[in-house]
Amino acid sequence: MKAIVQDRYGSADVLELRDVDKPTPKANEVLVRVHAAGVDPGVWHLMTGQPYLVRAMGFGLRVPKTRVRGRALAGRVEAVGADVSGLRPGDDVYGTCEGSFAEYACARADRLARKPANLTFEQAAAVPISAATALQALRDKGQVRPGQRVAIVGGAGGVGAFAVQIAKALGAHVTAVCGPTKADLVRSIGADEVVDYSREDFADGSRRYDLVVDTAGNRSLSHLRRALTPEGTLVIVGGEGGGRWVGIVGRIFGAMFVAPFVKQKLRPLSATERAPDLDYLTTLIEAGTLTPVIDRTYALRDAPDAIRYLAQGHARGKVVISVSG
Repeated sequence: MKAIVQDRYGSADVLELRDVDKPTPKANEVLVRVHAAGVDPGVWHLMTGQPYLVRAMGFGLRVPKTRVRGRALAGRVEAVGADVSGLRPGDDVYGTCEGSFAEYACARADRLARKPANLTFEQAAAVPISAATALQALRDKGQVRPGQRVAIVGGAGGVGAFAVQIAKALGAHVTAVCGPTKADLVRSIGADEVVDYSREDFADGSRRYDLVVDTAGNRSLSHLRRALTPEGTLVIVGGEGGGRWVGIVGRIFGAMFVAPFVKQKLRPLSATERAPDLDYLTTLIEAGTLTPVIDRTYALRDAPDAIRYLAQGHARGKVVISVSG
């Protein structure tokens, strides 16, 4: 089968389209014929091995432990392992795995769900990581309630565009913080207010939020806290700051250090991949409440270009790879 493979850490130049063996599912896994794969910042981190802490977390100190890139996928079940129930060959599914930039991939059954009936494979592949992250940030960490004022920093990005819609679905009044070229997009997906960060500071004290979800990672904790009510909540989702050694982990430790001394709640998020969240998102999607925003779609052979584009930081919504029809 065809797959996007890397033998060493580095830029997108280390990625190659090669013929590799089709994987065989373990007892708790499903073999999926991949139709589309989502591109997420995590792919870039695993490709480059940065921050270096990533390598120490079990992904390979000198070379990548998993050679085929990609994590989010949508496709059709080809075969199931001996212990798998609830899924069978022919089912259309979406979820996460290791190695989705390939014609076939094996995924744990508890990280898959049936694909929303009203989405294409490309749209569905955009959902599993980014939308689940947004959901956990708002519902689980943020514990958002109807009527609360919520600010989404990076509201037009991969996680942010889902967060705007999910926050609205949970009954919040939503402010999206984004650049000037993305204001129309966030309004179209439900933002009640838009703050253009190039013209104004959403944390200037003129407004306060019950919950701030930061997906951008380029603002200090003290700056973000100025946007909160005295007992408001800050959820730290991601970002590419922090340097090549520890990355965002430095901000997470900073939040953990400050949290015991302030009334505001500072909550880093480490998202968990699980089928029940996908089922919940499917309900929102099939009801028309949540719609993936796709910026660009690339062919499998052009996966390196897709990662380069995402790394520039200008994507409006999600970048997706179309693997097979």
